[in-house]
Amino acid sequence: MGFLHLFASHVVFLFLSSSLVFLHGAAADQEEALRTYIVQLHPLGSTGGGDATSSDHDWHHAFLIKSVPSSAEQDDKRQWKPSSRLLYSYHTVFDGFAARLSVGEAAALRALQGVASVREDRRVELHTTYSYRFLGLNVCPTGAWARARYGRGVVVGVLDTGVWPESPSFDDRGMPPVPDRWRGVCETGERFNATNCNRKLVGARFYSKGHRANYPTDPSDAAARTREYASPRDAHGHGTHTASTAAGAAVAGASVLGAGAGEARGVAPGAHVAAYKVCWFNGCFSSDILAGMDDAVRDGVDVLSLSLGGFPIPLFEDSIAIGSFRATVRGVSVVSAAGNNGPEPSSVANEAPWMLTVGAATLDRRFPAYVRLGNGRVLYGESMYPGKVDLKNGGKTLELFYAAGGSREAMYCMKGSLSAADVAGKMVVCDRGITGRADKGQAVKEAGGAVMVLANSEINRQEDSVDVHVLPATLVGYQEAVELKKYISSTPRPVARIAFGGTRIGRARAPAVALFSARGPSVTSPSVLKPDVIAPGVNIIAAWPGSVGPSGLDGDARRSNFTVLSGTSMACPHVSGIAALVRSAHPSWSPAMVRSAIMTTADVTDRQGKPITDGDSGERADAFAMGAGHVNPALAVDPGLVYDIEPADYVTHLCTLGYTQREVFKITHSAVNCSELLHANPGFTLNYPSIAVAFKDGGGETSTVLRRTVTNVGAPNSTYTARVGAPVGVKVTVAPTTLAFAEFGEKKSFQVRVDASAAAGKDSAEGYLVWKQRSAGQGRRRTVRSPIAVTWPME
Repeated sequence: MGFLHLFASHVVFLFLSSSLVFLHGAAADQEEALRTYIVQLHPLGSTGGGDATSSDHDWHHAFLIKSVPSSAEQDDKRQWKPSSRLLYSYHTVFDGFAARLSVGEAAALRALQGVASVREDRRVELHTTYSYRFLGLNVCPTGAWARARYGRGVVVGVLDTGVWPESPSFDDRGMPPVPDRWRGVCETGERFNATNCNRKLVGARFYSKGHRANYPTDPSDAAARTREYASPRDAHGHGTHTASTAAGAAVAGASVLGAGAGEARGVAPGAHVAAYKVCWFNGCFSSDILAGMDDAVRDGVDVLSLSLGGFPIPLFEDSIAIGSFRATVRGVSVVSAAGNNGPEPSSVANEAPWMLTVGAATLDRRFPAYVRLGNGRVLYGESMYPGKVDLKNGGKTLELFYAAGGSREAMYCMKGSLSAADVAGKMVVCDRGITGRADKGQAVKEAGGAVMVLANSEINRQEDSVDVHVLPATLVGYQEAVELKKYISSTPRPVARIAFGGTRIGRARAPAVALFSARGPSVTSPSVLKPDVIAPGVNIIAAWPGSVGPSGLDGDARRSNFTVLSGTSMACPHVSGIAALVRSAHPSWSPAMVRSAIMTTADVTDRQGKPITDGDSGERADAFAMGAGHVNPALAVDPGLVYDIEPADYVTHLCTLGYTQREVFKITHSAVNCSELLHANPGFTLNYPSIAVAFKDGGGETSTVLRRTVTNVGAPNSTYTARVGAPVGVKVTVAPTTLAFAEFGEKKSFQVRVDASAAAGKDSAEGYLVWKQRSAGQGRRRTVRSPIAVTWPME
C-alpha cells in the first residue's frame, strides 16, 4: 500500500490516453530537451517583476521572453515561441507560473531579478455504507449531523482523479441552493458538460497541461491505449470514491454486488462538492495540483481534500505545502492524507503544520471467507467476492496449487506466469506483492484457475484489505499463509474449499491503526506531531464510476455503483467531511480552530474501551502512529476550547526551524527577517493542539518551556482543570493548573514545562495533557486532550 500504489487494492501504473498526449507538430523532437518547471516570483512590481498594472499572464510571459529566445533568434526555426511554453499562470495560492524550459533556460530564468525559485515539476501519487455509523453519525435531533446542519452551506473541494457525476451519491434532491458566494464553474470536455453539475456537485474542472508536457509522445506506447477522459469525468474511480466519502448524498440499498449492503452516506451529506481533476493514470504533477488549488481557493471552497502526496521533503520544495499555506491564509481548511508508507518511522507526508494530516484506521466490519483444509483445519480469511454465504459446507473442494520451488513470477501469480496444465480447475495460492492483489486474481482466472487464496507475506502480517476479485478468492494473514503452505507441502494431494461468511459488524476490535498508515515523527518539523489524527481507511465502501468494474481491472465487465478501497486516501475525506460539519456549525472559525476541535476531541480508546492498538500487533498505538487519536465528529462540533493560530505565527515557526529568509519566502510568500522576528518573539512556540518536543541526542538542553493559548468556544463561566500523564522518565508541569473563563470567546494562556534530564537512553516517550471541564450543570463536561511526544533525534 505504498505511495507507488495508486490505491490500496491494486498496483496501477497511471497512463494517459492518446487524446491527452502532448504533441506539438514538428517540435516533437525538441520535447526531450524540455522539462516542466514551476517558477516562483517575488510580488508583482516589487523587484523587477514587471509593470504592476499588467495582468499576471503578461507579467509571467515577460519573464519567459527574457529567458527563452524567440523562433526568429533560433538557428532551428522549429523551436517553439516563448508564449507556447507557458502552461499555467498561478494567481491565488502561488505567485508564479509553470512552463516548459530547457535546463539552460531554467538556469537563465533563475538568475533574473524578481525570480524567487525555479524547480522542476514533481510527480506525486494518490495516497461508505457503514463508516459514518462507525463514527457515531446518525439521524438524531441532538446529534452532530443535526447540530452541524449536515454540513449545509459548506463546499468541499476534492483534488483527485475527477468525478462520475451520474453516481447516485451526487444526486441533489433535498440539497439547498448553491451558495451565492460560489464562483466555480462546471467545465465542459469529453463526455462532460454544464448539465452534469447540480446543487450537490457545484463545480468541476480538469488540469492536464502538466501531464501532457511530461508524458511520452509515442502514440504506440501501451499507455496511450488506456482510456481516459479529457474532462472532469473520472475514468479511474479514486476521485469519485473520495468525493462521495466526504460529502456524498444518502443512497439506500447500496452495496458492492450485494456485499456490505446498507445506506451509503458521506460524512457531510448536506455539503456541496467541487471536483478538481489533477490526477491521471500516470500520477499527479505538481504543476497541475497547484493550478487546481489556485482555482479552488478562488472559486470559494471551504475545505480542500487532498488524498495525494509524496515522500517527506523540505517544505520549501513541496508545492502542496506551499499552495496550502496560501489557502489557509484565505480561510480554507486543508485536509491531506498522511501516506501509505507505514509502518516505517518518519514516513509521514504532508507534514506542513497548517495542514490537517490524516492516518488510516480499521473498522469493526469484516468480510470473512474461511479456507477449510483437507486436514480439517480452518484458516480465517477475508473477501468481498459475492459468493454464496454457506459457513457450514462452503464451496466445492478443490485441489490446492502453490508454485513452491517454481519461478518467482508464478509464486506471485504475475500475468502469464501460470501454466494452465498446473492450475486449471484448482485453488491457486498467490503470494502478495509485486503486482496488485486484484491483478493476481485476473492472472489466475486467465490461466484457468477456479479459486485464489492470496497469502500475506511477513511484511503484510495480518493486514486485511479486501478486493472485489474477478473469481472466488480470499486473503489470509501471514500466520495462516505459513500454515497453509506447510499443509500443501505435507501431502501429495492437498485440497481445500472456501466458505464465504457475508458481512459481519461489531465482532472485531476497532479502531486500530492500519499497518500501511504512515508514521511520525515529522522529518521537516519535529516540533509538530504528525499525523494529526486517524480515521477510517480500511475496506471503505463508496461511490464508483459506471465505466469501471468494481475490481478496477480493465477486463472486469461487472458494474457496480460502489466498490471497496483502502488507504490513507480513504481516511482523508472522512476528516474533510468532519471539517465541513465543524465549518457548518461554526462558520466564523479559522482553519486552525477547526483542526483543533477535531484533534482535541479524538478518541484514544477503541469501541471496547481499550487503548487503540497499532495494527494487529496488540500493542498500544503511540502518538507517532495515531496523532491525537481517532476522530469523533460528535464531540468535534462542540469542543469547549480550541487552540487558534494566526497565519503570521506559522512564519515565526518556520524561523524557529532554522529556515533561511529565502526558504521562508518560498513557502509563505512573505519577506521576513528571521533574526528580528525571533528577537521580537523570545521563546516562541507554535500554538498547536498537540505537544511535540525534540531534544538533541547525547547533549544539549534537556528541558524546555512551551506556551499555549486556548479560546473558550463553549459556555461562559466555565472552568477547566489540568491533568497530566507525563511521558516515562520525563517531568511535565503545567501552570496555571486551572483556567476560568467568564465569557464566550475569552482566551487564557498557560505554560508547559518539559524536563527530560532523567530520561537517558531513550528514542521517544509520550504522555498527555487534558483540560477537564468542571461540572456546572451544563450537560456534558468537555475534555480537551493534547498528546505529548518527546523525541531524541539522532544528529
